[in-house]
Amino acid sequence: MKTKFLTFVCGAAISLTAASAASAATLDDVKAKGHVQCGVSQGLPGFSNPDDKGAWTGIDVDFCRAVAAAVFGDSMKVKFTPLSAKERFTALQSGEVDLLARNSTWTATRDTALGLNFTGVNYYDGQGFMVKKSLGVTSALQLNGASVCTNTGTTTELNVADFFRSNNMQYEVVAFEKADEVVASYDKGRCDVYTTDASGLYAQRLKLSNPGDHVVLPEIISKEPLGPVVRQGDDLWFNLVKWTHFAMVNAEELGITSKNVDEMKSSANPGIKRVLGVEGKFGENLGVGNDWAYNIIKQVGNYGESFDANVGPDTPLGIARGVNALWSKGGLQYAPPIR
Repeated sequence: MKTKFLTFVCGAAISLTAASAASAATLDDVKAKGHVQCGVSQGLPGFSNPDDKGAWTGIDVDFCRAVAAAVFGDSMKVKFTPLSAKERFTALQSGEVDLLARNSTWTATRDTALGLNFTGVNYYDGQGFMVKKSLGVTSALQLNGASVCTNTGTTTELNVADFFRSNNMQYEVVAFEKADEVVASYDKGRCDVYTTDASGLYAQRLKLSNPGDHVVLPEIISKEPLGPVVRQGDDLWFNLVKWTHFAMVNAEELGITSKNVDEMKSSANPGIKRVLGVEGKFGENLGVGNDWAYNIIKQVGNYGESFDANVGPDTPLGIARGVNALWSKGGLQYAPPIR
């Protein structure tokens, strides 16, 4: 009988042996069942959010679909498991999901102590604060004595503690497991402040009774690199998920879009030929077909297309690319070459 060891991170118990048992040959298991099981949020507009018919959309959802496109040549061969912040890592460890794409922050503890591997950063974020305009607050440094609503099982609680302590301010935390509970409590006035990743603030503001009555304060108090997560111990699956993101970033840099990808196959550019599988056999090393990146771009789009469609300036969230722009345009998005 195997001994089960538990470790606790942000209040969540994680079984390390369960993770080890679930780690082997994920790609084979995914192919056998015919779909990718992807862990997502319980509803965060722009990132992973179901409509009234249960259809999921968002930048994290797009990533899950991109992995399915790489594996099956069909981006729709994916099923979604909505997870709270508290249960997300347990679900991945136990094998309930194959992949976690749930606006999760990459930290040292999560990357080294839980049997997990972060595969990259598909959204660079930072924690912020939202308040009602009627409070007249213009800076987070004016929040001494405030009650603060947030999620349990997240880095948010730790960041809030650090921020208030370092600025010699007092506060009261009002924490809930589910994001919708946090939003509802803040909307009903049970706390003065709502704090989470800045992207989440813009997304959750859309759910408030009167979104225009609330303002996101200018301070960003943390680094929150958000990205997909897989179990440790399965390098083939880790590589495939990691290079799915790299393929989308490389495609944007090379000017390959979902609309021009077919004509781009006849390009004389060697880099474009390699990305689209016209030259080389890069898919073989990932355990998939050599048209894996072509299928991602054709069916889901490049990174910029996904960003613009889900969270960009022309969406209700209205988020500028900022640090999520390509490295060549002043941002942090950078991918190794496919060669």
